Amino acid sequence: MPIPAPPQPVVIADYGAGTAQNSMRPINAAIAAVRGRTRPEHSVLVTHTDTADNDFSTMFRILESDPESYLHKDSATFSSAIGRSFYSQILPSNSVHLGWSAWAMVRLGRAPMPVPDHVVAAYSNDERVRAAYARQAAHDWHEFIAFRGRELCPGGRLVVLTTALDDDGDLGYRPLFRSVVGALTELIACGVVSADEATRMSLPIAGRRVADFTAPFAPSGRFERLEIQHVELVDAEDRIYNAYRSDKDASAFGTRWADFLRFTAFADLGAALGAPDRLPEFYDRLHAGIAARLSAEPEPMRIPIAAVVLEKRRSSQ
Repeated sequence: MPIPAPPQPVVIADYGAGTAQNSMRPINAAIAAVRGRTRPEHSVLVTHTDTADNDFSTMFRILESDPESYLHKDSATFSSAIGRSFYSQILPSNSVHLGWSAWAMVRLGRAPMPVPDHVVAAYSNDERVRAAYARQAAHDWHEFIAFRGRELCPGGRLVVLTTALDDDGDLGYRPLFRSVVGALTELIACGVVSADEATRMSLPIAGRRVADFTAPFAPSGRFERLEIQHVELVDAEDRIYNAYRSDKDASAFGTRWADFLRFTAFADLGAALGAPDRLPEFYDRLHAGIAARLSAEPEPMRIPIAAVVLEKRRSSQ
């Protein structure tokens, strides 16, 4: 990627930062690479972006207190945040030298419709549901890269990791989502939620195939001056199952996956209740049901991910 002349900073954008906890290692790696090409006093600006309701207070506390934070490793690196959706332009044109996004693209800009027979559209038996989510995923990818094409400076790179679909439409995580459906069925039987409420509980997520990532670039191979440098689908390591193989603690295995869902998905499911006072019991019962089901039959999760690297063409190209 290009390095600007001082005093202009090297700008790294973290698209979909969350608490920035998962950004530490990759951003540290990026800064280390930059430092191989700059003087120590050349400033680096890391801009963390997420939607306005993101917990930026926690993010800044982590950046300040975590010993792995880049703020403790490089005195000429500074942080900032933008509270807007990345499905629009959120940074000045030609200002970003390196863009990074991990997992955030799995979340759609909107849920096009409920998934009545599941919580994930990819595993619905309704073709209309699957098609609606596929259209939304295609629209969101188009918008995401269009605005990144404006924000990247010529020669800048964008690296994206996100949930993928294989050629058979497998999103992965089947045991996990199966446990969610089973736990919700039990909560309906217990009267914790109604069948109508459970029908409205679906996750606004979608994976993409290789063809979906490359579609906006056809037929010229370019889009908003961006070109694909690399696209690859791989199965990520299931660290939770690997821990179970080591410690043989089935209860911990189930709890870790239930904790993961509590952090990433429970708010979307709980939105169907519409009554905040019911949420604590719903969350606790759902967590317990998921953990129990996964603990009873520990098995590895398939985690298909896509790695995509885009480069903005330089003016002379």
